[in-house]
This record gives sequence, C-alpha cells and structure tokens, in this order.
Amino acid sequence: MPPTLGALLRTPKLRLRLLTGQEELHRRVEWVAVSELTDPTPYLAGGELVLTTGVRWAEDPPDLRAYVRRLAERDIAGLGFGAAVVFDRTPDELRAAAEEFGVNLVEVDRETPFIAVGKEVSRLLAQEQYEGLTRAFSAQRELTRAVLRGAGAVVDRLARELDGWVLLLEPDGTVRHAAPAEAAEHAHRLAAELPRLRGAGPRAGASMVSGDEHVALQSLAIGRRVRGFLAVGARKGFGSHDRTLVNAAVSLLSLELERPTAEGGSGIAPGVLAALFDGALSPDHPGAAALRRALPTEPVVVAAVSGPVPEGPLPDGWLATDAADVPSAGPAGTLLLTSADRVDRSPEVFDELFEGAVGLSEPVGHTELAVARAQAERALTVAMDEGRGSVRSGDLPGGLLGLLETPVGARLADELLAPIDRQRNAAELLASLRAYLAASGRWDAAAERLGVHRHTLRYRMKRIRELLPGDLDDPDHRTELWISLRVREGRDHP
Repeated sequence: MPPTLGALLRTPKLRLRLLTGQEELHRRVEWVAVSELTDPTPYLAGGELVLTTGVRWAEDPPDLRAYVRRLAERDIAGLGFGAAVVFDRTPDELRAAAEEFGVNLVEVDRETPFIAVGKEVSRLLAQEQYEGLTRAFSAQRELTRAVLRGAGAVVDRLARELDGWVLLLEPDGTVRHAAPAEAAEHAHRLAAELPRLRGAGPRAGASMVSGDEHVALQSLAIGRRVRGFLAVGARKGFGSHDRTLVNAAVSLLSLELERPTAEGGSGIAPGVLAALFDGALSPDHPGAAALRRALPTEPVVVAAVSGPVPEGPLPDGWLATDAADVPSAGPAGTLLLTSADRVDRSPEVFDELFEGAVGLSEPVGHTELAVARAQAERALTVAMDEGRGSVRSGDLPGGLLGLLETPVGARLADELLAPIDRQRNAAELLASLRAYLAASGRWDAAAERLGVHRHTLRYRMKRIRELLPGDLDDPDHRTELWISLRVREGRDHP
C-alpha cells in the first residue's frame, strides 16, 4: 500500500480529520516534516505532509494566506494542524487559505503525537518497498522462465510487467519482435539514436521523453559486438523496480542473442566467453550457473596467445574467443580456456594451433576467470618481451610490484624518472626522492636517513619538483614515483 493521504486518514489510531481536499486523497505522501517556522519551504523538497501546532502564531500571528501559498508553491502533499495545543481548533483563516490554494488540510487530534504520523508513513513506505521488491523478484523469475521459450517470450513478458511496449531490434534497427504487435510503429523514431549507441560500445543506453511517454533504449551485447537493441516505452516512467526488470531483460536477451553463434558442443558462444573473461557475468548473474556447468571442469587455466583464433574446430575441451572482444585484453590475439590438467597433459597443443608467444594463468575456479585473464596477459607480455615461447604466471614475481617487474614496467619507470636521470647529480636526486617518499614527506626523518642537513634535502626536492611534470603533493603521482623507484631497484639488484 503506497503512503497516500487517504491511507493515513483511514488509519484509525491516528485520529486524523480531513478539512479540505476531499478530491486529493490519492496524493502520495513522500515524508512527514514537523516545522513551527513561519516559512519552512527552504527545507522542503515537495511531497511532504507538513505538521505544525502554530506555537509561534499566538504571539506573532503570521499572514496565513501567504504561509499556505508558499507551501502550495512547494507542492506539499498536505498540511496537518495540531488542534487543542495552542489553538482550540484549526484557525478559519488557515482553512480558507487551504481551500483557496488547493492545499490538503488535515486536523491532528490532541491525543495524536506527530511522531506517530511519521512512524506510520515510514511503515507504509517500508511496506511499499517490500511489496515492490517481491513483485520485482517474481517478475525476474518469470523473465528467466520466458527465456527458455526464446527472445520473443522475454519481450512479451517484459511488456506485460511494465504495462508498456517493448521492441527487440536487430543490429541494423529492423524489428525482430514487438509487444504488442502495433508497437513496431515506434521503431522509426528510434532510428536516429542507434548509430550513437553502436559507437558507444557494449552496454550503452539512452533515454528519451516524448510527450508524457518515457522511452529507454539499450544495446544488447556480451562482448564488444552489439547483437541488437531493446527499446521500452511506458507512460508512467520508470521506477527503480522497473529499471531492475529492464536490466534483467537486457542481460537475458544479450545471452539469448549469443546462442546462435555458439559452435561445437560446448554451448558457450565466443561473446559469452569474452564476458566471463571480462568479469561482466558475476556469479549471481541470471543464467551464470548454467554457463559454468558448460565450462571445462575446475580448476581451469586461461591462456593468452599472441596469434588469432585458429580456423576450424578446437580440440575437445578447449574454448576460445577473440581477445578484441574483451576490454583491456593487452597484447593477446586470442584467449583460451581449458581445464588445468589438460594443459599439463597436452602442452604441445599451443605449438600445433598457434605461432608465437603464450601466457598461462594459475589454475582458478570459474568465478575467477577475470583474474586469471589478467595473469595470462601479464605472462604473455613477458613472453613476448623476452622472446620466450610460453610463460606461466606462477613463474613470475608475485605481489603488486611483481605486476610491474617486467620489461614493460621497467620502460614505464624509466620514462617517469627520465627528467631526473638526465641531471649530472641524478644519483643523489634519486636517493633524495626515495628517502623523502619513504619518510612520507617528513623532512627530518628523510634528511637523517640520507645523512644530510634538512635544508640540503629541501633544495634537492625543490629541484625535483621543477624537473618532474606531475605534482609531488598528488598521492597518485607519489605512488607512481615510489613504484618506479622500487621497480628499478628490483631490476638493478635482482
């Protein structure tokens, strides 16, 4: 039950009496605001039931007409007056002003504390939220069941749940399914938005308002390839639960549209596999449990390969996707997935299928594919830089610094420190920078560590600030400098 003015009036324990606004009982009460100010409007957002006893009015009567007019302009849900506290009854002037400006006026019984009204509104709000969540969960279950009957069934179900229209569009904008059928006529006015969404990449969306109708448009994609678009229109707009349903439908339809591209017996399309590598499919994602059942047996290993996806079928138990479908996939051309024991039994498969370097992750569970992908990419970078055939992540230095203790990391460190390296006294400047950062900017501690006077250190740090392009007071820049110094130390003193 939503917290409307009528719902509060129908609550016997509150003993509220409506004085004006008999035709506005449907008005929603967003909150209760108790105020004795002569002008509470600066502290109101609209939609409140404002409660007052008029305690300040006895000594300094305000212009009640102006008072009510300001409240009406703020679009409050209603005004509640506590009777028999200061005034025996609600002032006639207040009632007349409420009638004039269309403000719902409620008289609060002397025995009803204002806090009781606030608690009742809070209870109704919580009840409404619970009922909304229950409906949303039920609707999501129905959407998940509908996907078993195909994409069209999901569109039909979503249209019923939202009491609006829904279009499933092909990548070129043609209508694949419309619910109801006459909703297909909306496709032409959405055509102008589609090129922008295609250019914005996967999971891009747009919203429009046409008259009193709200329209949401969302691209459907698992990897980087857009498989279609979902358009939803509703006259009432979209609440939080409506948006939850639309997001669930987008996820389900994105998975469903990938299904025809699946090859072999795995039942996992390349785009879906790319999403698993990217971490876009979380463990509680609709359909993710079924996907994991189709993956190789845990623990699994991710391989990042510099070459493209091979033509023809892969050996049994191997899955592959184009690394270009995975954001920030580094130098890899292909990402592969298989069980850890298969890599140990058949390491020659890489030589047979690919030419070039290979990076292998640590064995992980299905929910850690995004982490394993990052490990494999790092191992591939080292293999390519060092001219090695394959590198396992477990053979690389560990920890966060280990991620940068590669030729690429060393180059980045050298580039950052290059302005200092070009100075004649580079060694003492670098030593001063390291001591300063290690002491968290404490001059005395850093100078003592170097064995110099703090004024000498201040002079050197002033010179360093002039040389470096970044702001030494910026914690991000300081962190980059510290890591660069540590990476260089690891390289010079292995």
